[in-house]
Amino acid sequence: MSDADDRVTARRAAIVIGLVLATLLGLALIWATRRVLVWAVVAAFFAVALKPLVDGAQRRFVRRRALATLVVFLAAFGVLAALTAVIFLPLVDELGRFAERAPDLLRETRAGRGPAGEALERLRLRRYLDGHSDQIQQYGSRLREPSVGLVRRVLEALAGVLTVIVLAYLMVLEAPKITAGVTALLSDRAARRARRIGRGVSRVITGYLTGNLLISVICGVLTFLVLILTGVPFAGVIALLVAIADLVPLVGATLGAILAGGAGFLHSPTAGIVVLVFFVVYQQVENHLLQPVIMARAVRLNPLTVLASVLFAAELAGLVGALLAVPAAGIGQLLLREFWPRGRRPRPAGDR
Repeated sequence: MSDADDRVTARRAAIVIGLVLATLLGLALIWATRRVLVWAVVAAFFAVALKPLVDGAQRRFVRRRALATLVVFLAAFGVLAALTAVIFLPLVDELGRFAERAPDLLRETRAGRGPAGEALERLRLRRYLDGHSDQIQQYGSRLREPSVGLVRRVLEALAGVLTVIVLAYLMVLEAPKITAGVTALLSDRAARRARRIGRGVSRVITGYLTGNLLISVICGVLTFLVLILTGVPFAGVIALLVAIADLVPLVGATLGAILAGGAGFLHSPTAGIVVLVFFVVYQQVENHLLQPVIMARAVRLNPLTVLASVLFAAELAGLVGALLAVPAAGIGQLLLREFWPRGRRPRPAGDR
């Protein structure tokens, strides 16, 4: 082998080693900054969803982009604040009443009276609790220990929410400049394709949000009807909490079932059983019928693709993956249609 061949081989080996090291370095950087990247992805998700509203407000009401963006964001968070007030103010009131009645409830439970005491008697748990009261107190003291870590996680969550809000606001505000800067670097054909892809991505995300909200409304309304029929108090507040929890794919209905079922059992065993049976049936209908069909129409995906994408993404990336699975699948399908080589379509047999 000549010296020239040796130099070519060494150069190729150096290139391969450099590419491998660069890939490892990139993966390590992504892993180290994964929290910030998740925030950026979520912010981009909401920015794309709110951009059409900002564009419409700028065309019809406010000419300045900054003012239109501020008005839309304030309106969106005003709605969220109103929903929060509707949910949490009655809950705070009820928690205050529960705190006042807690000593009496505890005495009734220990004596085997009241809903909780009767339930413990039926399940034969009161003797177990009486015999293991020391262990239960030890577990309670252990639960108080990680309070500092809980506060830290709450502060980190608040910081993440604020970061997402600011990022989404800046993304929407600077969207025209970013779009103009990117399209200026492209040819006319590529610029038209980029604008077409951008409109398609916006349609996918808007359709996903609309479909998800529709499914949550259906879940909340049906839950409200079941709670009213079974006589569970505060049916409206509980149904609203269930509808919000149902925004989370796959596990949202389960969280709602735990909340509503607990309220049902506190009211009466019959109401609790009816509520749990309802949620068992509804979760199957939602996961295998409502979500695939509604999402397929909203995002224009095959129902099987919707269900499979949510299952795989939830397994790979947990809650964030489940939330972003459907729009990611819709965007992937859009990109495939744009960039996949279009072969010659077979002609019908009558045209041959």
